[in-house]
Parts: sequence; structure tokens; C-alpha cells
Amino acid sequence: MILPEVVPVDGISGAPEVRLLDARSAGLNPRALRAWARAETTAAAAPYVARSYRYPFALCAWHSSPVGVDIERIEPCEDAFARSICTPSELPDLADRLNRDLYVSSLWCSKEALAKALGNAINYDPRRLDAPSRWPAGRSGPWCAQSLPVTAEHAAWLCWQSHTAG
Repeated sequence: MILPEVVPVDGISGAPEVRLLDARSAGLNPRALRAWARAETTAAAAPYVARSYRYPFALCAWHSSPVGVDIERIEPCEDAFARSICTPSELPDLADRLNRDLYVSSLWCSKEALAKALGNAINYDPRRLDAPSRWPAGRSGPWCAQSLPVTAEHAAWLCWQSHTAG
């Protein structure tokens, strides 16, 4: 049996558990990868779970409080897409970035992780969510956020509610 890779959450006590699943190491197609991810989060028996897929990877997290994860391949980003996900305060940063594609992918990914942690990601307009990737010290009120070290070609973010954050 292939075990998922534990993804470190840097030095934060009480942070969610996070696993990266690689379909290639297990010889899985996209459908089987999704089943593996569901099995991992079900086995965790945690009150809150989150999953994200970007074949050949799946990212899974579980926690005692609301949690969200997202993984995205870093790809060239069209200007229209970049503008469609930015709050007015984030728009000026688009022109100032050396690696714009990485910045936009990370911005989007962090917003998706937060939207999932808040409940149903479809209910949230990214133009109205401040990107967790820009939060000072990775915190905003009771929410924590952290970029996850997955692969050089992917951006990944974790967001969770913490009763000790503030």
C-alpha cells in the first residue's frame, strides 16, 4: 500500500493534519485518486475535512474546526482571469510581481482554501475575499492560513479556524 505524504504545517500547534496523495506512485487514474482521498478523510474521522484535486495530486486535510485546502498547477494566467479574482486592493499588485503566474496562482489558491473553510466555495465571490496569501503573519481574526510545500509546479494553501488565533 502506498502511504500519503504528510505535509508539514510550519510550527503551528493544533494545526490541521494535511496529506498529499500522488496518483502516479499508486498507479491511479483520476477517479481512483478521488476515491483514495475520500477514504483518507473518512478514516480520519474528524468533524471537518477538506479535499482538493489537481491530477496527479490530491490534497487532504482534517481538523477539529473548519478547514479548507486547495492545490493548483502554476500556469500562465490571463489578465482577465487575474483581474476577475482580485479585490480592489489586490489589483495594483498584479503589475508589480516578477513571477506574476506564481502570484496569481497562489492568490487564487489561498482564496479557494478560505472559501472551502467558510463552507461552500461556490457561495463566495473571490473579488470580495481578501486573499489569505496576503494576511499579515497568516492570520485574520480567528482564521489561520499557510502556504504548503508540495511541488515546484504547484501552489497549495491551507486555511483553518483556530480558537487561539487572533
